[in-house]
Amino acid sequence: MSRIGKRPILIPKDVNVTLEGDTLQVKGPKGSIRRVLNPKVRVVVEADKIVVSVPDNSRESRSFHGLFRVLIDNMVTGVTKGFEKGLEIVGVGYRAELSGRTAVFNLGYSHPIRYDLPQGIDAKIEKTRVTISGIDKELVGKTAAKIRSFRKPEPYKGKGIKYVDEMIRRKAGKAGATQ
Repeated sequence: MSRIGKRPILIPKDVNVTLEGDTLQVKGPKGSIRRVLNPKVRVVVEADKIVVSVPDNSRESRSFHGLFRVLIDNMVTGVTKGFEKGLEIVGVGYRAELSGRTAVFNLGYSHPIRYDLPQGIDAKIEKTRVTISGIDKELVGKTAAKIRSFRKPEPYKGKGIKYVDEMIRRKAGKAGATQ
């Protein structure tokens, strides 16, 4: 039995949780999120908490127990506080700007890269810092990973787009190899 899955999820006062068949909807001050639940997981919504359990003790059911508990907890956290992911652009002449719902990146290629932000995602760009925010943790992480993939940080000079808390392992260049 999952230790994480056993813990109940507390519902804040300003959050409304409804369970319709196999679809769970969470509404809060920042918006609403829907998720289709797996039939191997049983979810019970009480007045002030959500309890996730499994109907049988099969390996597949147990594997979904902790997963769906965390996914539902992320939904509740997302509609109350939201999620943020920070990116940093490193390199001479590398920059980004926001025009409407499109982010434009100049990353040393012969052309600028235009990226339309997905629905539900907001971006804030300050010189070489990009902050991705939204209520869906999965979508925030996916968007940040997509932007990072435009120019991944390279290990010699560290140029590229990296997460704010990411440490790039640096390699010695040619001069270091001859010693």
